[in-house]
Amino acid sequence: MIKNNILLVEDDADIIIWIESYLEEFGYKVTSVDTVTDALSHIKQKNYDIVILDINLPDFLGYEVLKYIQENDILLPVIIISAYSDKKTKLHTFKLGASDYMVKPLDLEELEARISVHLRRKEPKRTIPTTFSIEENQIIFKNQPLKLTKIEYHLLKTLIDNKNNVIEREKLCEYLSSISSIRSLDYHIRNIRKKLDDNISHPHYLITEYGVGYKLIS
Repeated sequence: MIKNNILLVEDDADIIIWIESYLEEFGYKVTSVDTVTDALSHIKQKNYDIVILDINLPDFLGYEVLKYIQENDILLPVIIISAYSDKKTKLHTFKLGASDYMVKPLDLEELEARISVHLRRKEPKRTIPTTFSIEENQIIFKNQPLKLTKIEYHLLKTLIDNKNNVIEREKLCEYLSSISSIRSLDYHIRNIRKKLDDNISHPHYLITEYGVGYKLIS
């Protein structure tokens, strides 16, 4: 069985040993570094399948790793592990391209489950071409115009204009009817997914960032 390579960026030795021991039981190959500088060096030199990243590190904040990955268009899922539980910090990491966020103390069973989910999503994303365009107020998907309601059009256009970035639910709700509840956003998102023939359980295009919003992968 081919091992998935994980880069763990963490400066607490006890946490490193704890995570390494647990994940290696599942067949993962874990490489650990304790600074942003070393993390960037490893990402430049070797192909990793996923990064587990702390925010507070001895030399720089982990945000610098996210920025490097985003600026260089590297398809590399990043799971943030941090003691910070506030919404502002979580949103900041998602806007910088983080794939997931877990608050310490960690549940290792949940961490492994999330790693597994992101690795399953990773391969299809590599093969998905840029399939969306906007022409004369129509959204073209795989060379065919989509039949969208006015609300669906504005929602999908906003996601396309901000592709690969998380758009908060509150922002998307601005396009709903004044008499609609915030939960109706989920209804419209489901309809858009159906029209994209997207997999509801493991979507390739329209991704849910739980508790935050949605992003379009293109």
